[in-house]
Amino acid sequence: MSRSRSHDEAVIEMLRKDPEFAEIYLHTAFEELDEEDGEAGFLLALRHVVEARGGMSLVSERTGLSRETLYRALSPKGNPTLKTMKKVIHATGLTFAAIA
Repeated sequence: MSRSRSHDEAVIEMLRKDPEFAEIYLHTAFEELDEEDGEAGFLLALRHVVEARGGMSLVSERTGLSRETLYRALSPKGNPTLKTMKKVIHATGLTFAAIA
């Protein structure tokens, strides 16, 4: 009998398989920041990318931030600093970019 997957698990699997999709996924979430619940949506997208790119433990090692700090910062009610966001995004192999 096959085990059903959660939506989060399915998204994370797609992000693992397609690095370009991860970039588009996070970029789209960033573009929707000003919409209702946009901030929580962006943090969820970033959590998905973190899980797809090695998980919280690996990102914790790469950023020097504790796993607890990462979970708190990337929670739906999280309010990460720009410095934390930059570290996390860079730890996933992505970068910030301003595109006109």
